[in-house]
Amino acid sequence: MGKSNNTNPQPSLDWRTLAAGLLTVTLFASAFVGIRVSLRCYSPQSIALLRYLTASILLALFALAGKIPMPAWRDLPGLAFCGLMGFTIYNIALNMGEIRVPAGTASLVIASAPIFVALLAVIFYKERVAAWVWLGILVSFLGVAFISIEPGEKLGLSPRVLLVLLAAISAAIYTVSQKPFLAKYAPFQFVAYAIWTGTLLLLSFMPGLIRDLQTAQTVQTLAVIYMGIFPGVIGYASWSYVISRLPASRAGSFLYLTPAITILIAWVWLDELPRLRSVFGGILVLLGVILVQLVRSKKRS
Repeated sequence: MGKSNNTNPQPSLDWRTLAAGLLTVTLFASAFVGIRVSLRCYSPQSIALLRYLTASILLALFALAGKIPMPAWRDLPGLAFCGLMGFTIYNIALNMGEIRVPAGTASLVIASAPIFVALLAVIFYKERVAAWVWLGILVSFLGVAFISIEPGEKLGLSPRVLLVLLAAISAAIYTVSQKPFLAKYAPFQFVAYAIWTGTLLLLSFMPGLIRDLQTAQTVQTLAVIYMGIFPGVIGYASWSYVISRLPASRAGSFLYLTPAITILIAWVWLDELPRLRSVFGGILVLLGVILVQLVRSKKRS
């Protein structure tokens, strides 16, 4: 066990990997803001469908140029489940949540996804969890609770924040579910298959999209198309490059920057800032996630 660390040194972070990581988190962050812009003219379901129709068409062109084979028939149900969780449910829940939730706040809630990945790993892969991991999970849940509290005469949980939390849970399920497929398919292939199946499941919202397209302004339509091309395809492609160059635990550290970049973009583009309570809750979420990731990466080394 100890010798393997010497014979397989950790890859170094070169400038290309650093650039790809920063590009990824910037594109992912911009999507939270793009959703807020698009909701001015489009329904949450129409945004999800138009965004991933755009991504699917672009991926199909890449697939034809690269002669990417179709997946095995026996893998289609599992790939469809990945598409359902990672693109259909995730996007509809996130888009519906952002009707009222600021972009920066939504990104802080989505940052809790690694906590659910850790919990799912315990359930499905029987990973043993140290006490420090449970502490990190508790801290993150306290942070999410802080963000979710709706002030007023009667304290309660914000339904829109809970929808964003559902998106974080679906993203975690997608992350765990893709593991066996990445042993069979290249990252780009898997992402293409998952996006295509997720888009097929969104096609029932086509009548609403056609209605929205007839009344939407150009700015909002371009925002959705942007999200399909840049965060949707280029962002995932650059992320696959980072994952191929670095261990998952080190690559994941880039994602901690996403909320801060989202808040900055939302402030510049929409003059929108999250409440101090949400920022404090988000700090707790990130502290918990960092603690969980650090402990788990040490156990694997």
